[in-house]
Formats: sequence, structure tokens, C-alpha cells
Amino acid sequence: MPADLQTIADPRFVLLAWAAGLALVAGLVSLSEVVGRGFTWLTAATAGVIGLAGVLAENAWWARIGAAALIIGVIWASNRPFAGAVFVLAGVAYLIEASFLGGWSLALTATLSLGGVTGEMLLGHWYLVQPGLSRSPLVEMVRWTGVLWLPEAALLLVPEGMVSVWNGTIDDGYAGMLGWFWAACVITTIGLLAATLIALREREYAAVMAATGLLYLAILTGFGIDLVGRATLG
Repeated sequence: MPADLQTIADPRFVLLAWAAGLALVAGLVSLSEVVGRGFTWLTAATAGVIGLAGVLAENAWWARIGAAALIIGVIWASNRPFAGAVFVLAGVAYLIEASFLGGWSLALTATLSLGGVTGEMLLGHWYLVQPGLSRSPLVEMVRWTGVLWLPEAALLLVPEGMVSVWNGTIDDGYAGMLGWFWAACVITTIGLLAATLIALREREYAAVMAATGLLYLAILTGFGIDLVGRATLG
């Protein structure tokens, strides 16, 4: 954990890591060419809006490089390999900027967990736009998200982390209730991702709609893992 826990609760840090994750999702999806350019535009534009607070900060040159890369990728989205590489560059640039605020370890885990859960939600929603898409990319992304929240939760549990809230070393102002709420978010996120995978096994189109609804809930509880933990420790 960083010596100064306040930095990991900084909204700018969270937004930069979130933008980094979405930019990486846009890049990987573009490189794989499993979804049309519309999804790439949507994901990249969302990353740009989320990362705007970091771009406007003083001396945030890496965030500005990331924003410029997103714009270039959107303009040349028809060239999927080139756009994908540029989006990945944007994600790395945002990640570097986030690491200045919260350290590399938490910046990386936040990027992967927040980007993963939001990316799968956007991809799940896109299946409602293009019903004929193969479900395998969405299933794979849900599986990866089920793994990527683990390092994030583990780092928030280490000494001076959420364990200290439960044993009373750190006062969250609510007699430890925020710590238990955080634990509930962890358990609920696991359950929602598992339910999403089960729903996607069904062949009916309604199963994708159900999975998308579950992913909307998972993004809320997934952010609860990150944001509640950071706010409590900050």
C-alpha cells in the first residue's frame, strides 16, 4: 500500500485508472476484430470522457498523450490493427499518470478491475445492438473479470487496509460497517459474475438480455470493491 493512503482515494486517480482500463479494452477488442467499429468508438469515447479530469490537471502530460492517442484511434478506427495499437498506447499512458498518484501496484489492479467490469458491461450491451454476434468474447471477458478483481481486493486487504478497519486499527467513522459493506460488495460481485456465466449458457436471446442486466449490477458492486475500499482507507 502507498505510505499516504489518501492518494488512492483521490477521485482523479480512480478516473485515470478507469480510463486506462477502458482504453485497453478498446484496443484489445479492436485488435481482435470481434466487434464492429461502433463498439470501438463507444468504448474509446467513454474512456476519453472519464479521463478528462486527469487531462485537465496541471502537468498531466501522460494523460494528455493518452487523450491524443484516443482521438487518433477513433479517427482511424477503420484500420483495426493501427487503432488497436494506439488505444493500447492510450491505456498505458493513462496508467502511467495514475501511478504517479497511487503507486504502480494499485494503479495496475484498478486499471484491470475497473476496465474489465466496465468493458464487459459495454460489450454485453452491444449484443443488444448486434444480436448475431458470437457470445464467446463476452464469456471470455466475464471469466477474466472474475479473476482480475482478486489482486485489487487483496491489495486493499493487506496491513493498513480493510483488515485494519475490521480489527479497529483504522476508524471508518461507522464502527466498521463500511468494512462489512465492502465485503458484501466482494461477495455479491462474485455471485453476479457467476450468474452471468450461467445465463450465457442458455441459447435464447433473452439470456443475453438477462446477462446484460446482471452486468449492470456487477459494475455497481465491482466499483463498490474499489471505491468503498479507497474511500474508507483514505
